[in-house]
Amino acid sequence: MRPPRVGIGWRPEIDLSVERLRPDFVEIPAEDVDPRRIPESLRLLRGSGTPVLPHAVSLSLGGAEPLRLDRVRHLAEVAEAVEAPLVSDHVAYTGAGRWDAGHLLPLPRTRDALDVLVENVLVAQEALPVPLALENIAALVEWPGAELGEAEFLARLVERTGCRLILDVANLHGNAHNPGTDPQEFLAALPLERIAYVHVGGGIVRDGVYYDTHAHPVVPEVLELLADLNSRTELPGVLLERDDRFPADAELAAELAAIREALR
Repeated sequence: MRPPRVGIGWRPEIDLSVERLRPDFVEIPAEDVDPRRIPESLRLLRGSGTPVLPHAVSLSLGGAEPLRLDRVRHLAEVAEAVEAPLVSDHVAYTGAGRWDAGHLLPLPRTRDALDVLVENVLVAQEALPVPLALENIAALVEWPGAELGEAEFLARLVERTGCRLILDVANLHGNAHNPGTDPQEFLAALPLERIAYVHVGGGIVRDGVYYDTHAHPVVPEVLELLADLNSRTELPGVLLERDDRFPADAELAAELAAIREALR
């Protein structure tokens, strides 16, 4: 069995660090990349054979309004510019009308909401040149009146669209701490064979609430969930996310080493 690939989220602030760390793959913030002017660091990584995967946050695939096709086209153009094998976004919405939350918001887990999500995903897939993967998000609260559990909601999404999944174990930990998701039940019900890769990120507890900050070290409970997941299925890859308060190379290297240790 081949060990999972281990990657890191590329950001302009740590572009040289990412090059020095020699990850197996990188993920880039799709909205921040101009497909006509790919940063030199990404061109060098791509030239060395490192896969570059665009990750979007703005498609609002769970929103009830018509899909923003200009955003889908931008994602497609970035994917083609970096020769990406797949692209991704989230099982979420980001606003309604002129209101933009500036944040990924959880969907009500109803059959009607699933229908809307499925329709938008199918439209997006038609416009994308590569497969689409969708990520579970961290939620501080949940909508009342859920008709489906989160794992069942995702499983039905996969069944109806053929999309892949990005499983964020830090988000799963956050949902266990905040809304009270049972991680074991979640993993048992999820179609693990559809995982494209896994996200691992840092967070912090404040006033009893876990915040998925991507600006703090990965907590031990997240690595334990990663080890549990790895014991259940063969994972293609695991990616470390860091979006703020960027540490020195040595700290990033230590986090990547802890991920590799959890995968043994």
